[in-house]
Amino acid sequence: MAEGVQKRLQTELEKFQTVQKDIAKHVGLRQQLDSQLSENTLVKEELDRLEDGATVYKMVGPALIKQDLVEARQNVQKRIDYINGELKRHENVIKDLEKKADSHRESLGKLQHQFQQAQVKAAAKA
Repeated sequence: MAEGVQKRLQTELEKFQTVQKDIAKHVGLRQQLDSQLSENTLVKEELDRLEDGATVYKMVGPALIKQDLVEARQNVQKRIDYINGELKRHENVIKDLEKKADSHRESLGKLQHQFQQAQVKAAAKA
């Protein structure tokens, strides 16, 4: 009986570790998005300070290309909106993964308890 519980315990532990890795991956992605959001917010603030008709250049590869100020503002705002959407999506994924991790943690606790009881019974028989 102890071997069966031990196998289930090992399987549950592997599932828990997988979920923990997924959480770490998504937290890292969320941090990257946070930094991108900060950068784009700064760019938007700088563009908002410019007077209408100001000359704006966009770097495309090694070249600077002249860009309309209104178009530049729209592009940055679209980027900010996209990043905010991605941040929300990652937040939801992280919450779901944390719920799974809690579920696995509870299962691990129960299985450890069962395994300990099985070991005690086996020791009592011997």
